[in-house]
Amino acid sequence: MLRQKLADDAVINVIEAEYIPPYKIHLWFSDRAEQIVDFEMFLKKSHHPEIKKYMNKRLFKQFSIAHGRLGWNDYDLCFPMQDLYEGRIN
Repeated sequence: MLRQKLADDAVINVIEAEYIPPYKIHLWFSDRAEQIVDFEMFLKKSHHPEIKKYMNKRLFKQFSIAHGRLGWNDYDLCFPMQDLYEGRIN
């Protein structure tokens, strides 16, 4: 996995994303960095039903990229770009 630090003024976008079972997504960014992000623990630890529902793999796989951002169901679930870029979500 390639890890790079974002410059304070850099505008980074997700340009491609690929599902990796069971709850990972391989992300490619506009600055040529890439990251594999594992969402499993985040989803398992959540007590919120609107987040927990994404433990359903069919729903989890329905992510999209809109305006350079990764999200699910029109931003029903989304994460800060810095966290995705660094490969860590909480």
